[in-house]
Amino acid sequence: MKMPTGASNVSSMRGQRRVLIVDDHPIVRQGLRRMIETEADLVVCGEVQTEREARAAIRALAPDVVIVDISLAQGDGLELVRDVHAQRPELPMLVLSMHDELIYGERLLAAGASGYIMKQAASDQLLIALRRVLSGGVYVSDSLAGSLGKTRMEGAEIAGDPIDRLSNRELQVLSLIGRGLSSREAADGLGLSVKTVETHRQSLKRKLNLATNAQLLQYAINWYGNRSTPPAAAS
Repeated sequence: MKMPTGASNVSSMRGQRRVLIVDDHPIVRQGLRRMIETEADLVVCGEVQTEREARAAIRALAPDVVIVDISLAQGDGLELVRDVHAQRPELPMLVLSMHDELIYGERLLAAGASGYIMKQAASDQLLIALRRVLSGGVYVSDSLAGSLGKTRMEGAEIAGDPIDRLSNRELQVLSLIGRGLSSREAADGLGLSVKTVETHRQSLKRKLNLATNAQLLQYAINWYGNRSTPPAAAS
């Protein structure tokens, strides 16, 4: 965990906005730091890689904004966003993730994130997103905005959606099943054991009221296909 001594006071005097980076990949953190610190109005006040370190850094550094990945080696970015928003609703959190925004974006925004941006997005989009959430706004891509609009129009239909009962990890497993991955492939992709993935599969069947693996597969394929396809543009 890197938390520069005195960074908060110095950056405050310079009028810079303090950014805390929460990501368990050192290369990603280094790249973000280099990008952010080329900007005169922004400074990285700390880098952490676990949920526990993030909570401590938020208390110690009082950042102006937090960039957080939802997949952490230790902890869960979704739970971090939800808990921090409950305690510090004024603190903007920008989710930066490799996971499909059309599947995870709505859930993170509902949990309290101020924006969701894919790691594949251009660097200038990250800076735009940072300044947007720092000014009190919300940042989402055009695709995610269209999906959110569609969800609002179909609100009555999805009000009792059982997907809402799933944990973040269960949602990840469901997504991989929907993409046609086996338990072994899902385990490798998530850094879990096959036994753990099988446990999540059993939990998914229970929560989604499905009796067999074949039913779970069909449900996952249908759900993933619907969520990962952007809504058609209005003519």
